[in-house]
Amino acid sequence: MEYQHKDLAAGRWAEMPLAEQMLNIGSEVSRANRWKSKGNIEQCRRAADRTLELLSLTIDAQRGKHCLGEFTRLYEVLADCYYGDNYYQTDPAKLQHSFDIFYASR
Repeated sequence: MEYQHKDLAAGRWAEMPLAEQMLNIGSEVSRANRWKSKGNIEQCRRAADRTLELLSLTIDAQRGKHCLGEFTRLYEVLADCYYGDNYYQTDPAKLQHSFDIFYASR
Protein backbone atom coordinates (compact mmCIF):
# COMPACT_ATOMS: atom_id res chain seq x y z
CA MET A 1 0.00 0.00 0.00
CA GLU A 2 1.26 3.46 -0.88
CA TYR A 3 0.77 5.76 2.10
CA GLN A 4 0.23 9.50 1.79
CA HIS A 5 1.48 9.88 5.37
CA LYS A 6 4.71 7.92 4.96
CA ASP A 7 6.40 9.12 8.17
CA LEU A 8 3.31 8.31 10.21
CA ALA A 9 2.97 4.87 8.62
CA ALA A 10 6.60 4.17 9.44
CA GLY A 11 5.77 4.05 13.14
CA ARG A 12 5.36 7.61 14.34
CA TRP A 13 1.55 7.27 14.34
CA ALA A 14 1.59 4.38 16.81
CA GLU A 15 3.67 6.50 19.20
CA MET A 16 1.06 9.29 19.30
CA PRO A 17 -1.54 9.34 22.08
CA LEU A 18 -4.93 8.08 20.91
CA ALA A 19 -6.54 11.50 21.46
CA GLU A 20 -4.00 13.09 19.10
CA GLN A 21 -4.69 10.41 16.49
CA MET A 22 -8.41 11.14 16.76
CA LEU A 23 -7.72 14.89 16.39
CA ASN A 24 -5.90 14.25 13.14
CA ILE A 25 -8.61 11.95 11.83
CA GLY A 26 -11.23 14.53 12.80
CA SER A 27 -9.34 17.21 10.86
CA GLU A 28 -9.53 15.11 7.72
CA VAL A 29 -13.24 14.41 8.32
CA SER A 30 -13.75 18.16 8.60
CA ARG A 31 -11.92 18.74 5.32
CA ALA A 32 -13.93 16.02 3.57
CA ASN A 33 -17.18 17.52 4.84
CA ARG A 34 -16.19 21.02 3.80
CA TRP A 35 -15.32 19.90 0.25
CA LYS A 36 -18.46 17.78 0.05
CA SER A 37 -20.63 20.76 1.03
CA LYS A 38 -18.93 22.85 -1.68
CA GLY A 39 -19.64 20.15 -4.26
CA ASN A 40 -15.96 19.41 -4.90
CA ILE A 41 -16.13 15.62 -5.02
CA GLU A 42 -12.48 15.17 -6.02
CA GLN A 43 -11.14 17.09 -3.02
CA CYS A 44 -13.72 15.39 -0.78
CA ARG A 45 -12.48 11.97 -1.86
CA ARG A 46 -8.85 12.96 -1.31
CA ALA A 47 -9.65 14.04 2.25
CA ALA A 48 -11.72 10.88 2.75
CA ASP A 49 -8.77 8.80 1.50
CA ARG A 50 -6.53 10.47 4.08
CA THR A 51 -9.18 9.93 6.76
CA LEU A 52 -9.37 6.21 6.07
CA GLU A 53 -5.59 5.94 5.86
CA LEU A 54 -5.15 7.51 9.29
CA LEU A 55 -7.93 5.38 10.72
CA SER A 56 -6.24 2.27 9.29
CA LEU A 57 -3.03 3.28 11.05
CA THR A 58 -5.01 3.67 14.29
CA ILE A 59 -6.56 0.23 13.83
CA ASP A 60 -3.09 -1.25 13.34
CA ALA A 61 -1.84 0.57 16.46
CA GLN A 62 -4.79 -0.68 18.53
CA ARG A 63 -4.51 -4.37 17.62
CA GLY A 64 -5.11 -6.50 20.67
CA LYS A 65 -6.83 -3.73 22.61
CA HIS A 66 -10.44 -3.58 23.69
CA CYS A 67 -11.51 -0.75 21.34
CA LEU A 68 -10.59 -2.41 18.05
CA GLY A 69 -14.23 -3.21 17.20
CA GLU A 70 -15.26 0.42 17.55
CA PHE A 71 -12.52 1.57 15.20
CA THR A 72 -13.32 -1.02 12.56
CA ARG A 73 -17.01 -0.03 12.70
CA LEU A 74 -16.01 3.64 12.38
CA TYR A 75 -13.98 2.74 9.29
CA GLU A 76 -17.04 1.01 7.83
CA VAL A 77 -19.30 3.99 8.57
CA LEU A 78 -16.81 6.51 7.13
CA ALA A 79 -16.28 4.47 3.97
CA ASP A 80 -20.05 4.14 3.52
CA CYS A 81 -20.60 7.87 4.11
CA TYR A 82 -18.01 9.04 1.59
CA TYR A 83 -17.85 6.20 -0.96
CA GLY A 84 -20.94 4.06 -0.52
CA ASP A 85 -24.66 4.57 -0.70
CA ASN A 86 -24.78 5.91 2.88
CA TYR A 87 -26.58 2.79 4.02
CA TYR A 88 -26.14 3.89 7.64
CA GLN A 89 -27.65 7.31 6.83
CA THR A 90 -24.70 9.07 8.41
CA ASP A 91 -25.02 12.82 8.74
CA PRO A 92 -21.54 14.26 8.01
CA ALA A 93 -22.12 17.13 10.48
CA LYS A 94 -22.97 14.69 13.28
CA LEU A 95 -19.98 12.58 12.33
CA GLN A 96 -17.77 15.65 12.67
CA HIS A 97 -19.35 16.44 16.02
CA SER A 98 -18.18 13.08 17.37
CA PHE A 99 -14.57 14.18 16.76
CA ASP A 100 -15.03 17.67 18.19
CA ILE A 101 -14.72 16.40 21.76
CA PHE A 102 -11.03 15.74 21.08
CA TYR A 103 -10.54 19.42 20.24
CA ALA A 104 -12.13 20.40 23.54
CA SER A 105 -9.80 18.09 25.47
CA ARG A 106 -6.60 19.71 24.14
